[in-house]
Amino acid sequence: MVSIPLRETSPCIELTEVDYVVAGRRVFSGLNLAVPRGCIASIMGPSGTGKTTLLRLLTGEVSAARGRVCVEGRDVSSLSVYALYAMRLKMGMLFQQSALFTDLNVFENVAFPAREHTNLTERLIRLLVLTKLHSVGLRGAAGLMPFELSGGMARRVALARALVLDPPILFCDEPFTGLDPIAIGVVSRLLRTINRALGITIVVVSHDVSEAETLADTHFILVDGKVAASGSPRQLHESDSALVRQFMSGSPDGPVPFHYPAPDYYEHLLGMPS
Repeated sequence: MVSIPLRETSPCIELTEVDYVVAGRRVFSGLNLAVPRGCIASIMGPSGTGKTTLLRLLTGEVSAARGRVCVEGRDVSSLSVYALYAMRLKMGMLFQQSALFTDLNVFENVAFPAREHTNLTERLIRLLVLTKLHSVGLRGAAGLMPFELSGGMARRVALARALVLDPPILFCDEPFTGLDPIAIGVVSRLLRTINRALGITIVVVSHDVSEAETLADTHFILVDGKVAASGSPRQLHESDSALVRQFMSGSPDGPVPFHYPAPDYYEHLLGMPS
């Protein structure tokens, strides 16, 4: 009788009491966050709350001033350069603006990680690239250049490139920015399909509340350097935090002010005391 191993219950990603400061500004202060293995998690919050910075911490691009940033049970800050690069091979990254190489066609963009990090033959690379392009519906666009692609097509090519080495973790930085509703639906469906079919952990940074609600299994709202709320969309809408409710509803009125802090308007405008 063959025994089937139980699915691991430890978090795929875990941040514990993390502090991060840049240019004298405290971005995170005692941040605690855990992403279950194999789920889709959305990271949301007002602009400037450190959502993209969180991805930089997870990939080891920057290091926390205090606390632990663990990916697959390993503290990222304790890794050697070699071990960090090895860990990054287990991560796919879907960049906000796709970040395709402008001088390479679609095929070569997707093939780039395989050429850079494996010793696969050209025949195997061709099979791998065409398989990934087929999975995002763009096998027929293999010979096109990035400037010939629509925004949605470019995002799908970038997704194929992020998945070409079959990483167990996929990071998506604002994957819906600049896309029309149809393209958003296509990218969202692809992410759900990939997660369900392959069981990979997907972390999505997004401002698109409605799409994140549909896509993700769990949600985290970052405010003032901490997780202000987490859970299902219903739990977030019913949060005790007025700021979280304002963000989820998109209301212009609430704790997040319209005006950036400034001197008295009359005094500032006329250069004289009120």
